[in-house]
Amino acid sequence: MKGKSFAPLMGNLPQQRLEPGGYAFESAAGVDYAGPVSCASRTGRGCRLIKSYIAIFVCFTTKAVHLELVGNLTSNNYLLALRRFISRRGKPRDIFSDNGTSFVGAYNDLSKFLKANCDSLAADSAHDNINFHFIPAYSPNFGGLWEAGVKSTKHHLNRVLGNCNLTFEELTTALVQIEAILNSRPLTPLSSDPEDLTPLTPGHFLIGRPLTSLPERNFQEHPITRLTRYQRIEQIRQHFWTRWCKEYVAQLQQRIKWRSCQYSLKIGTLVLLKEENLPPMKWKLGRIVEVYPGTDQITRVADIKTRNGVVRRSFSNIVPLLPEDDVSS
Repeated sequence: MKGKSFAPLMGNLPQQRLEPGGYAFESAAGVDYAGPVSCASRTGRGCRLIKSYIAIFVCFTTKAVHLELVGNLTSNNYLLALRRFISRRGKPRDIFSDNGTSFVGAYNDLSKFLKANCDSLAADSAHDNINFHFIPAYSPNFGGLWEAGVKSTKHHLNRVLGNCNLTFEELTTALVQIEAILNSRPLTPLSSDPEDLTPLTPGHFLIGRPLTSLPERNFQEHPITRLTRYQRIEQIRQHFWTRWCKEYVAQLQQRIKWRSCQYSLKIGTLVLLKEENLPPMKWKLGRIVEVYPGTDQITRVADIKTRNGVVRRSFSNIVPLLPEDDVSS
């Protein structure tokens, strides 16, 4: 249970994050789900609570965030959310995600359609010429960019909502306002002029100017029972802004993890795979049959041959069974 895995040296930024584009979400985007979030089927008494989820799209180059509220985790709903995202933000060349069933299922559906209609013009429009990429299984550290977006959105949203159950339309409105808050965060100075106090924000890449909100009264100290539903949504936005901006300022510091390379696993090494929900006395062992060095020649992903076949895992989920002298070195 306390098996020690090796953390390789932190890699360089992917090539897709360094390619400048004409607008946000043009080069590449990462997608992930957050939730579930409970929403009411209607207003008034006797309403039924329905689970909903938040699809988060993050631009690789500008760090702009796009939020879509979806009803469930099926592949069809993900495709619908992807269509809404492309219609409003444009089509990215690459989409990165984890190995969730929604993402893999949607990719398989599009691939089957392409094979069945490879000679038709509708095939290109269905696939949209998008390259889908999946990170190794059980390796959320490979998707740190969109995981940070999930944290920024979900971390305070649950605390702000509390026991408040908004309808689907009201929750969509709150999420769009939260999206504007996330896209208003300052990235770098806009110019070197000492009199210019305007920072560069993701909103500049979306609409060409800073995002501003309509002036509203401060409802943070008002009791919930004396607010209308419109004022309650505004109170949620103000509470989210108060909590998130303080957290964002505290995170503006240098990364301190994975700054040294400890050990590199080799082909033929007997390893133990970290797996959750395994039955008692069940250990998933295997031998490394292939490693995949990155552009910096540092290996972070390996293929492991197990009794059930070959699986691909990152080093954070691999515990090598090595002699003591090899581990200490």
